[in-house]
Amino acid sequence: MKRPRVQKLTWVSTVCIVTVLFVLLGTHVAVPLSDAPSPPVPAPSPAIAPPPLPSEALPPLRAHPLPPTLARWHSPDASGDYFDQIRPTPLGYLVWFEFPVKVYIEPASSGVTPDRSQVWVQLVQQAVREWSEYLPLTLAATPAAADIQIWRTTPSLGRGRARSAETRYEFFVRRSDHAPPKIVQRLTITLRPGLADVQILAAARHELGHALGIWGHSPLETDALYYSQVRTPPPVSSRDVRTLRRIYEQPTRLGWPVP
Repeated sequence: MKRPRVQKLTWVSTVCIVTVLFVLLGTHVAVPLSDAPSPPVPAPSPAIAPPPLPSEALPPLRAHPLPPTLARWHSPDASGDYFDQIRPTPLGYLVWFEFPVKVYIEPASSGVTPDRSQVWVQLVQQAVREWSEYLPLTLAATPAAADIQIWRTTPSLGRGRARSAETRYEFFVRRSDHAPPKIVQRLTITLRPGLADVQILAAARHELGHALGIWGHSPLETDALYYSQVRTPPPVSSRDVRTLRRIYEQPTRLGWPVP
């Protein structure tokens, strides 16, 4: 079998170093994003500009209909948003287009203290319930059935220090006998074991925000997607939801048939 051509691209910005692996034919893009605290700034032009992606192999940019839960949502205040801090992926904004989004949570394990691992599961489930008010989410029984996987493990090292949590995405082409092929995403969240309860919930809430499309950070500590830890982590704020809604109004190549 002829091997697909591979194009490797690198972006360098003030927030993270992102490496994109783009495989033609068997289209696959994997992008790790460091979630280590870093002051948010308006998205700059990349310091190293990547060569253009082969757009003839991709669907055109189009916006999906706004999910009903977000369309019905009305802000209780006029606190604004932080959409200017959000970066699109190489394939457009990171939005889900089929609902409910299926989330797998690593179950309590006999390999760790049972009480603590069960508390971890309960707190992550609470974070899923909180975001379910704004986008339909459901729990998946197995990793293979999930769109988002959440694991109780230590994230890879970055910037000379251990991370408390990390979210990664990958793109792939989903093929079916009953529908044209589409580019879809899969998200993986890792949360470091041993965190205090309040940190577990805050980290799960924060990383789920990334996994649902908020690929950036808020500059205000009153938002769940604030770029650093705070003594009293806030719940999902109206600014978080308003930012999420604006993201889901944007164009993307995800979910549209591949030419």
